[in-house]
Amino acid sequence: MKTAILVRHGKSSWEYNVSDRDRPLMERGIKDVNKVAKEFSSNSIHIDAAYSSPANRALHTAMIFLRTINFPFAKFELSNELYDFSGEDVYRFLKGLNNDQDTVIIFGHNEAFTHIANSLGNMYIDNVPTSGLVQLKFDTNDWSAVTKGITVQTLFPKQL
Repeated sequence: MKTAILVRHGKSSWEYNVSDRDRPLMERGIKDVNKVAKEFSSNSIHIDAAYSSPANRALHTAMIFLRTINFPFAKFELSNELYDFSGEDVYRFLKGLNNDQDTVIIFGHNEAFTHIANSLGNMYIDNVPTSGLVQLKFDTNDWSAVTKGITVQTLFPKQL
């Protein structure tokens, strides 16, 4: 079994004149990420690796989330493929993962994550909100064979 946990970055700020990649999180985004991470940590899910888009808002989300769940940063990597808004690069990234990793957590962006959640999960999600988490499980031991799976859980800040 393979499991992918998708976490959309926290609410970001548009008040700074910076590039899209450099946009920071708002205070609300930081609070929401903490809330979702604390709720997630109660599940005691073993994660083999963590990956993030290099965009500031996604990286900051990853740092807060991973620190909250006491995840070792030695198992964390950035990937330019995750700076994706369509979902095509994220899907390619998932299919290229090392099969030694059974459960991964990925921090990135919409529309990519809503698209992945809907095309690979079995539950329709209108929109993965900022700081939202979607856990997908696949009945395969080979990431390259990942197709339709099941949506195991969703954690959205407004529900917590």
